[in-house]
Amino acid sequence: MAAWTDLKTRTISNELNLAIALLAIAFWWAAGEALWPDVAIRIGVSFGIFVLFAALFVLKMMGGGDVKMIAALALWLPFKALLVMLTVMALAGGGITLFILISQRWRPNADRPEVPYGVAIAIGGLWVIANGLLTTSAA
Repeated sequence: MAAWTDLKTRTISNELNLAIALLAIAFWWAAGEALWPDVAIRIGVSFGIFVLFAALFVLKMMGGGDVKMIAALALWLPFKALLVMLTVMALAGGGITLFILISQRWRPNADRPEVPYGVAIAIGGLWVIANGLLTTSAA
């Protein structure tokens, strides 16, 4: 949903980001996560991710919805999976940015391009989910 709305409107709604964050609480409970230290670590890492990407927002390198979505997804993922998501997200975002910059070359009077980074975030998140589902044995 975030990728779709970011493509169409270049925004990711606060309601969607809030839903992602709040559903993490149900996930922690269902997964049997301990409040200390497991949940506390996820909240701390999510806050750190938010601060890091908020700096990119201040530098006008990323949108506010993107920043909130990355932090909300960080609540769901263990640290190693989060690093994989961020890596895939960065690679996908670079590819999307490159595609947009190349397409801008043929439109010299176009405005400064906006990158729908929600697509890259979604690719990173789906990559981690798919990788976890496909590589988990049923044994």
